[in-house]
Amino acid sequence: MEVEHLEPVSVQRVQQEAVGKPIGSLYVHVPFCAHKCDYCAFYSAPPSGDVIDRYVRALVRELELIAPRCRPDTVFFGGGTPSLLNLRQWETILKSMERLQLLGAAEWSVESNPATVSLDKAKLWRSFGINRVSMGVQSLDADLLDRLGRIHSREMVFRSYEILRQAGFENVNIDLMFAIPGQTMELWNRTLDEALALGSEHLSCYEVIYEEDTPLYHQLKAGQFDVDEDLACAMYDVLIDRAASAGFRQYEVANFASDRGGHGTFPSLACRHNLGYWLGEPSFGCGPSACEFIDGVRSRNWANTNLWIEQLERGHRAKEFAEALPPEAAAGELAAFGLRLNAGWSFAEFESRSGFDLRVAWKTELDELVARGWAEYTPERFRLNRRGHRFADSAAELLLRPGLPIGR
Repeated sequence: MEVEHLEPVSVQRVQQEAVGKPIGSLYVHVPFCAHKCDYCAFYSAPPSGDVIDRYVRALVRELELIAPRCRPDTVFFGGGTPSLLNLRQWETILKSMERLQLLGAAEWSVESNPATVSLDKAKLWRSFGINRVSMGVQSLDADLLDRLGRIHSREMVFRSYEILRQAGFENVNIDLMFAIPGQTMELWNRTLDEALALGSEHLSCYEVIYEEDTPLYHQLKAGQFDVDEDLACAMYDVLIDRAASAGFRQYEVANFASDRGGHGTFPSLACRHNLGYWLGEPSFGCGPSACEFIDGVRSRNWANTNLWIEQLERGHRAKEFAEALPPEAAAGELAAFGLRLNAGWSFAEFESRSGFDLRVAWKTELDELVARGWAEYTPERFRLNRRGHRFADSAAELLLRPGLPIGR
């Protein structure tokens, strides 16, 4: 697509580049990976030539454009593989954020691959206020790592974890996957043994999803393996029980955190940034393919690094689309996302955030979820139970409301 033919996207040019209440959440997408994993459908690509340096310069420009309204309480650098950036590139980004007064977030997360963590890099992160690292482990079995197309070894996981602790990180998340083709219950328990023994503060565990246009999806369709739903369910049950025994509180379908003595709705070390997504909080999104939600308008940057760079070099953000949903459709999305949380929705909070009474506007759907044995009512709250979390996507679909976007 020729850049010259692109029209800047609008819902009133994303509400006149958004003016008003400061935004406390910032997501930055780093689209580079040394190797594309077989299960991954996120936008990422191997770096080539000077594209990373051009990306860094463009990211600084995009941060300059959003800085007047961005006062981040949470920051999340995701990918891709943010830890793939070298020290010089990280210094450029972090010093620019310092200049733009974007430092000081209460929670600042960076995703990392165990193969690309160094002590110098980890110390640099800590010196600028990054205080949480999410490490993409996925498995601690060498054969399964190879099956997933991961570039790290199990030994690298333990080494990188020690590096993070040595650099002063006191909040580390471990990402794991279950129901991997070829993974037995014995292998899953062995991975949980080793992962829980590390003593991390947070655990994210995802069932393998077969996204179209991924190698794993094509292998499934070609009959190279079968999906064992009963085994996947059993693995999920084992995960919940073992995480609880290790002192974690589950607060979302796939997420578990240490509480450190807290007794609130969410554990004290729950990922605050992701909680914002599930609760419909506004957030800026920078980088190729990054999504954002500002003033009721959701938008997405182009999922094309060169195109994104070229647009920012021209002085404006590289939006592929922007849309504002009708109120009931927006409330349906909010209801669906919030039900992923173990706490579900307080009826009062949902009405405060959406303007709708969940018990009235979605009465039929809530009754259906209870009838299926997936959910439960209290006078103040509605939530999915353990069985319902296994079918959270189906439950979410039930709550969505059709509706054409207000503007594009």
